Amino acid sequence: MKRQKVIILDFGGQYNQLIARRVRECNVYCEVMSYKTPLEKIREEEPIGIIFTGGPNSVYEDFSPKTDKAIFDLGIPILGICYGCQLIAYLQGGKVSPASEDMAREYGKTETYFDTSCSLFKGLPKSGITWMSHGDYMSELPENFSLAAHSDACPNAAIADESRKLYGVQFHPEVEHTQYGRDIIHNFLFCVCHAKGDWTMDDFCERTISELKKEIGEDGRVLLALSGGVDSSVLAALLARAIGNRLTCVFVDHGLMRKNEGDEIEAAFSKWDLNFVRVNAERRFLDKLANVTDPQQKRKIIGAEFGYVFLDEADKFGITNKDFLAQGTIYPDVIESGKGDAEVIKSHHNRLLPPEVMARFRGVLEPLQLLFKDEVRLLGEKLGLPRYLVMRQPFPGPGLAIRIIGEVTKQKADMLREADYIMRRELAQSGEDRNLNQFFAVLTNMRTVGVMGDGRTYDYTLALRAVTTTDFMTADFARIPYETLNRISVRIVNEVKGINRIVYDITSKPPATVEWE
Repeated sequence: MKRQKVIILDFGGQYNQLIARRVRECNVYCEVMSYKTPLEKIREEEPIGIIFTGGPNSVYEDFSPKTDKAIFDLGIPILGICYGCQLIAYLQGGKVSPASEDMAREYGKTETYFDTSCSLFKGLPKSGITWMSHGDYMSELPENFSLAAHSDACPNAAIADESRKLYGVQFHPEVEHTQYGRDIIHNFLFCVCHAKGDWTMDDFCERTISELKKEIGEDGRVLLALSGGVDSSVLAALLARAIGNRLTCVFVDHGLMRKNEGDEIEAAFSKWDLNFVRVNAERRFLDKLANVTDPQQKRKIIGAEFGYVFLDEADKFGITNKDFLAQGTIYPDVIESGKGDAEVIKSHHNRLLPPEVMARFRGVLEPLQLLFKDEVRLLGEKLGLPRYLVMRQPFPGPGLAIRIIGEVTKQKADMLREADYIMRRELAQSGEDRNLNQFFAVLTNMRTVGVMGDGRTYDYTLALRAVTTTDFMTADFARIPYETLNRISVRIVNEVKGINRIVYDITSKPPATVEWE
């Protein structure tokens, strides 16, 4: 039976992946596609609903992103959010105008009044706080559309053509700041699109295993790039369920792991019924990284070198072009590496393998690439992985190379390893680690003057980073108690030679990323 699907058309808004998360939280499967997706492709997908995202442009500008007007003739329910709402109005013959200083322009939390007879606001109170972010407004409604919500400043906060199941909201129901936002999305999915809500992680797991068996075939083998992190560990379990001992997991220890991590990973996977290979390649990677300071170049070098290590192992195991390479790439990796019109924020090392490596295999398997981090963890639990693996701290494939600003050396890596270990130990002992989604230390390239004993020092500054998040698309810096930060700082400066100053990163994502490089 064909799985129900909602398509989210991406017009460049900052909350697009959050919309996808909210839909999936309702147990409805969805995928984000570019607004440039051809109408025929959308028709072939047979979605039960379409959501237009927000975006930074004004719909009346010539260069603004637009979709084919014929999309409204498909008979598929559509919900437009912010820019998406204005686009519906504009393409349907309404008028969108710049807001004046005192009228219609809104940013932030706004009291909004709902028409609860509209399917979108069914069962909601008459008013609630919504999150607005728009400098334009719908000054004239299209024909057959009615007003469905308003605020004190904006007369058209939501519009609806119930007969054609076309809806638009000027605010962002997907963000936490909007009261009843999840209810509004739920109403669109279930009251308008008649979703069954039958997409679950069990469903994803069974479907994916079935698809992997079919794609790999009865005699195909898979070489998995195993980092020991959550994503590749879950993928290992998934592939083991699908093909058993035809899976070979190659753990490349590039000498840039956290303290004791290589040994812990080897111990954990040695208990599994699969082929596990640890390649000790510290010298190989450090030689390649010598004198390299640009973070993007570091990622490219490490991605390429990973590929060459896999080629060597493929030769040892007799892997042929009938076999596959598997990688634990997840959705935030795909988006930040550039997808559709998305800008490249940082290239994921999985997506930097040289062409000669890719040509060695029949194909690349990335079955987790549509999942968010917490969904991957849930999948791991469904597959029976131990909790300490499923809840393991995220760790990038390039390892400490992208937590060392500037040139990477063994001395710097050892220094950072010790400092990071102290941070993790202190957070665990204080219990603060349970409140955090990711935390780590960064060795900056800045040296400062300090005083230790009676002597002057000129050593490195270390930055501490800790965030809270659900999806890693957005993140907030963690409010770690000063007492805990003080203990971490004192221990690192006293115990790690070469570091004399500690700073704490209080930047959220956006505008920053979680990692520094």
